[in-house]
Amino acid sequence: RLVESGGTWVQPGDSLRLSCKGSENTFSSYYVGWFRQAPGKEREFVAGITWGGGNVHYSDSMEGRFIISRENAKRTVYLQMNTMKPEDTAVYYCAAKETYDPRPITTSYEYNIWGQGTRVTVSS
Repeated sequence: RLVESGGTWVQPGDSLRLSCKGSENTFSSYYVGWFRQAPGKEREFVAGITWGGGNVHYSDSMEGRFIISRENAKRTVYLQMNTMKPEDTAVYYCAAKETYDPRPITTSYEYNIWGQGTRVTVSS
């Protein structure tokens, strides 16, 4: 089970950090990805991080503004979002797959655990 938190309303240019907390003791063996879904659009991959945090992956459009990290002792993965834009408005989901594969997992169907989502709104 995954629980996202941190979603809220922010203004363009602001920063925001989302959290994804897992309930499994085996959380440290999971690849965790962040996805987002804007109104009327398909869910898209944002960022992902391997089990130990040694490899991180980003969507081309997000790299440079977003930073994914994790603290396995807290069973938590973070998504730091900087210089936010109105087009970042979406429901953000975290998802997990138990694997030690270092390759990026960017397609939603590869994940078998999902959170309920947290809403982020960027507007002035």
